[in-house]
Amino acid sequence: MKKAGENNIFNVFKPVGISPLDAIKILKEKYPELKNEKMTYAGRLDPLAEGVLLILAGNAVYEKEKYLKLDKEYEGEILFGFNTDTYDILGLPKKSHQSTSISRLNLDIEVKKLEGGITLPLPPYSSFKIKGKPLFQWARENKLNEIEIPMRQTKIHSIELLSLDEISGQKLLETIERKIKLIKGDFRQKEILKGWQKMCPQNSDRLGTGTFENPKKYQVAKIKIACSSGTYIRAVAFEIGKKLKTGGVILSLTRTKVGDFEIKDSLRI
Repeated sequence: MKKAGENNIFNVFKPVGISPLDAIKILKEKYPELKNEKMTYAGRLDPLAEGVLLILAGNAVYEKEKYLKLDKEYEGEILFGFNTDTYDILGLPKKSHQSTSISRLNLDIEVKKLEGGITLPLPPYSSFKIKGKPLFQWARENKLNEIEIPMRQTKIHSIELLSLDEISGQKLLETIERKIKLIKGDFRQKEILKGWQKMCPQNSDRLGTGTFENPKKYQVAKIKIACSSGTYIRAVAFEIGKKLKTGGVILSLTRTKVGDFEIKDSLRI
């Protein structure tokens, strides 16, 4: 098993809220002997995601492409009934107009159809560059209509439905608020929070109990996926929601493995 720091490769656990560059900064602060080391990371993790992040130091930085190509494994939660412009909860939400209850059988069938070679759209909010500018910049400038968002061919080695549960509107809103408040940097947090608060309103306190509840339930599926490099799990969630005609966004995402680097060996920073 690969350990943190072996051959100048640091298997680091990136928590929700920070960027890979933040993780490098924290690693250098925690270990002063690394202060002057040249460092980079191999394989971006979204701010909302956590898990295995490979940080390369010294001569290992020149092997970045090698580590970028490693297969990856994830566990994630897909929230149904919504779409966002980022394909996860860190985006402006819209309720699906065709939202219906999902059976585990139908979900299992659709999930298994994704195994093998697959072509998925890149999320509009991603770092892929078109004409020298990241897609998220085109999106922020409301200029996506000026370009064609490319499709990406990847391979899903295996995908497994672990569970299908329900979450109350109140619990969902609390979860989203907690996660978004962890995000550092400018990701439209205030605007996005207002959007979710509008989508999942709290009921008035008709009984005078001093509590506010939203009794509506939403379905959440937990999946496990092994895939090739370059696979956006946000795009997988979007595709599943599209096939089921319910909408689907990532509620949580953990990268559990990159090549032979496993989360159980990750260095907590």
